[in-house]
Amino acid sequence: MNLRELPIWRVTLGALSLTTLTLSSGAAETVPAGISAKELATSLSVLQEGRSYVRLRLEVKQPADTTKITLQLQIKERRTKREADLVYQVLWPKERKGESVLLHQTEGEPSSGWLFVPPEKPRPLSASQMSDALFSSDLSYQDVIENFFGWENQSIVGREVLNRVDCLILESKPGKVNISNYSKVRSWIDFRRLVPLRVEKYLPSGQLARRIETTRVASDDKGRSIPADLTVRGSQKGSVTDLDGSRIRHDVAYADREFTPEGMQEVLPPPSSPE
Repeated sequence: MNLRELPIWRVTLGALSLTTLTLSSGAAETVPAGISAKELATSLSVLQEGRSYVRLRLEVKQPADTTKITLQLQIKERRTKREADLVYQVLWPKERKGESVLLHQTEGEPSSGWLFVPPEKPRPLSASQMSDALFSSDLSYQDVIENFFGWENQSIVGREVLNRVDCLILESKPGKVNISNYSKVRSWIDFRRLVPLRVEKYLPSGQLARRIETTRVASDDKGRSIPADLTVRGSQKGSVTDLDGSRIRHDVAYADREFTPEGMQEVLPPPSSPE
């Protein structure tokens, strides 16, 4: 998917200059001098801001080689530096069409949301439910709404070649205004393309809760490199979630109503996304 979301991708001991890292002599490209961990995280965070529309396939396998759930989804998203709104809607299969999740987060406040399963009325999701699974997948509601690249504490904790790509390991930790179920997130960043190739999320106990791997990188409608396909492994033994993004658009014109309990019940493409 474009899990940008999911979504799916967002740690600190202090701002550490990239030039203080020990660089391998065979590195394909050196890190730009003078760029700090905070600046790297900010660059990644800014890429998530704006209004976007995504179509993707979500597939849950449990055990890992058996398909349990396959859904076609559309995602409507609008983000600023301090606020985020998301709507996930099922397009297929027919018997589940219309199921929707609406999520909201404001900096300094707990995440909140609504769940709609026709023909019932939308019901609110509390902050304590943000760790629940999104459509029975290995992603939680919190995973897709929070932007950990925007957290206060960012540091570089290492460097590693991942799938033949030289990556910096960025560690993000929430600050006083960042409310999260996670104590830290580590991201393996392809710093040449500004793409996270792996994300690991840790609980306060130190336990690894999620691992998200980018399995395909593609160009978006603005020509930027983004994670297109993702594989997620969570705490459920033997469970794997694959996300396959088929379409993404930016600068989409949304009405405020689309991010309300009333609007989430209407499965419509955005006006500027022709079908």
